Amino acid sequence: MRINVTRENFPVVLAAVFTVFFALLGIAPASRAVWIAEVIPLVSVFVLLVVTYRFFRFSNIAYGLMAVWLFWHTVGAHFTFSEVPFGAVTELLGGGRNHFDRIGHFSVGFYAYAMCELFMRRRLAGPVVSTLFALFFIMSVAAGYEIIEWWYAAAEGGDAGVAFLGSQGDVWDAQKDMLADTLGAVFSLLLFWTMGRRWGSRP
Repeated sequence: MRINVTRENFPVVLAAVFTVFFALLGIAPASRAVWIAEVIPLVSVFVLLVVTYRFFRFSNIAYGLMAVWLFWHTVGAHFTFSEVPFGAVTELLGGGRNHFDRIGHFSVGFYAYAMCELFMRRRLAGPVVSTLFALFFIMSVAAGYEIIEWWYAAAEGGDAGVAFLGSQGDVWDAQKDMLADTLGAVFSLLLFWTMGRRWGSRP
């Protein structure tokens, strides 16, 4: 069956593809305990986007950028982030660790594009405040998530706690993750103010 993807139905088709992808990778994950912990924020964001779709439709660019994290995080939840088969990239970037989670954190920053778009289209603030709010929003989420990771790892303990924390022996892992989130936000905001206008940051 061929699905005709248009500008109008792109978010719906993307949501359907993600639902199937999520269901398939929910089968026999490496650690069910880690999978459950990882998919809670994943499902929360996806449901929020689905529920708010009829009230505020982001641009296709924004939905595409936000989907990167949804798909990436789903893969990480299935394997646990430190065990995702990512050898080629790990060797390229060096450092003796699996960098799959770093790229995942970078993709979290892509949500700054949607946040800035929301503020600008709703005229909630001017360009400077909208941009700064989107950036600081991502930085706040990044810091909050690191606190949640620490809390879960301390509470759960054992292999599940270590796998969820995903520090892989790096004492600066939390700080580097937050930096990756921030850099992703800066990248997406630059994209919004350069290419976004050309592509049309509207439905």
